[in-house]
Amino acid sequence: MNAQTLRFSIDGQAGVLQCALDLPDSALFPAPVGLALVGHPHPLYGGTMDNKVTQTLARAFVALGYATARMNFRGVGNSAGTYDEGRGETDDMQALLAHLQQQYPGLPVALAGFSFGSFVQACLQQRLAQNGTPPERLVLVGAAAVKWPMPPVPANTILIHGELDETIPLSDVLDWLRPQDIPVVVIPGADHFFHRKLQHIKNLVIEMWHRRPAAQL
Repeated sequence: MNAQTLRFSIDGQAGVLQCALDLPDSALFPAPVGLALVGHPHPLYGGTMDNKVTQTLARAFVALGYATARMNFRGVGNSAGTYDEGRGETDDMQALLAHLQQQYPGLPVALAGFSFGSFVQACLQQRLAQNGTPPERLVLVGAAAVKWPMPPVPANTILIHGELDETIPLSDVLDWLRPQDIPVVVIPGADHFFHRKLQHIKNLVIEMWHRRPAAQL
């Protein structure tokens, strides 16, 4: 993402996983205020941790003061293993979280994902919550409604979707969210990959991060 991006590897259940870490500006944040993990789109359709939407989410969290990590899912780039339909990818993301928590103990955790990565992060959120260690907040862009069995998400989840998303239609996202009564921010004219609309994602995440739904105020 920038010259200061730290590339590193961790051991996952299927082998070595390629990862990247970006730290906030030390002049603004002498120490990170939290940990953020970002998940990328579908491994079988060109998704990598260097996807533009994934990087945009990472930039937003770095600007918020978070130590922000991404990983190439199984079979992508230099990561070992093969695509596991979200199950193994969730395990691997949890392994990355454990690795970061050893380096930066005691910090709140944020999870963010784009497309297939939104499914992985929603599953990880549910797992962590069941274990009594829920993340601080979830950010889902191009949420994978209908494409995968998305679990319910917390009321304070930030959801961003493109009006003209041809891969995951907005109507599918609304059908998924309607029973949960959770709003979604729609970016007019945006397709699935948010071509020429990326700046809206970063601006929205930064602006909305510290907000909470009215019922929680």
